[in-house]
Amino acid sequence: MSNKIQSIRGMHDVLPESSPHWQYLEATVNKLLTGYGYSEIRMPVVEKTELFSRSIGEVTDIVEKEMYTFEDRNGDSLTLRPEGTAGCVRAAIENGLIHNQQQRLWYVGPMFRHERPQKGRYRQFHQIGVETFGIPGPDIDVELMAMTARLWDQLGLKDVRLEINSLGSLSARQAYREILVSYFKDNFDVLDEEARNRLETNPLRILDTKNPNMAELVQNAPSLLDHLDAECAQHFETVQARLEALGIAYVVNPRLVRGLDYYSRSVFEWITESLGAQGTICAGGRYDGLIEQLGGRAGHAAGFAMGMERLLALLEEEGNLPEQPRPHIYMVTFGDEAEQAGLVLSEKLRSQLPGLRLINNCGGGGFKAQMKRADKSQADFALIMGEDELTSQSVSLKPLREAGAEQLRLNHDELIERLKQQLQA
Repeated sequence: MSNKIQSIRGMHDVLPESSPHWQYLEATVNKLLTGYGYSEIRMPVVEKTELFSRSIGEVTDIVEKEMYTFEDRNGDSLTLRPEGTAGCVRAAIENGLIHNQQQRLWYVGPMFRHERPQKGRYRQFHQIGVETFGIPGPDIDVELMAMTARLWDQLGLKDVRLEINSLGSLSARQAYREILVSYFKDNFDVLDEEARNRLETNPLRILDTKNPNMAELVQNAPSLLDHLDAECAQHFETVQARLEALGIAYVVNPRLVRGLDYYSRSVFEWITESLGAQGTICAGGRYDGLIEQLGGRAGHAAGFAMGMERLLALLEEEGNLPEQPRPHIYMVTFGDEAEQAGLVLSEKLRSQLPGLRLINNCGGGGFKAQMKRADKSQADFALIMGEDELTSQSVSLKPLREAGAEQLRLNHDELIERLKQQLQA
């Protein structure tokens, strides 16, 4: 016998007992975003490698170490998408969704990064992403934060906090970058190897280090907030004022950075302490420079992404995952005629009772075996049809979850009325 083929490390099956939790999260997000006027977009999982090297940056860990990149039969370099923003911007440019327009878009799907799997971080992971185009003011920045705050409320999440920062304009950030590089060079001996590698290529990312030996150095680093131009400072003040008007608590974290040149002005993260080191469940911000960087006309853009695995882990941690809905009915039949009559009745019930969850017994079996299946299905009732029921054009309704409840013999109209009451209860 050949060895069993197993799933790839860091890529997991979502089993039937877990899929209702995913459906619940997706449905909650879909309803929320639709209510704010956002439309779903679906992009390919595979894109040209250049899309990500140009948008994310060739000197980032994602591009250098983590992307699943391969050459197809035409010799083109293709990549499984490591994130969704670049693909969404590409799709918007290609399909004429940006110039002189406003767009509110969202998407959901798998992303791929070849990194060390750990709790909340997998090689295939799933993101819900939101991207907006053509809206320049702080109002859309606040809307993105307000939407996510409302989502946590709808999901019943308590242990989350909002951190915000401003990365200013490109010119302000470039001037700040020189100040920051000078500061870190003066303290070069304190920098770890990763920080030294980032010093010339991506110095803002040093502020995001998790190395405790560099904590004091980073804490004392110059703040970008002290180097904003007047327009960016006003933008950030308006964001804060409107968050306060909405009653959304936040913390200004001057060390919160994205470190990519296309980010500008508002950035934010929602963070929890309940998931260990992987505490960010949602991150977003304004990225006005990316559209032009990917070949479109210069324009305004802002968005966020949230990891579904982390959100589901947090929902489980806080006990907020819904139970899987049980079937209402398990149909038990005896003999060929009863099987056929049971099948016809089942379809009649489904037509007349929207929302009814009914399982037909398939594969035969005696009364005892079928009743075992009915009990194992967790159905509320067994609907029994045999020779007696065929003769009298009735069915027997047997409660399975109420101790001492009586079995009833009902005609089809009585059954429908009884089940209507059950569904409304």
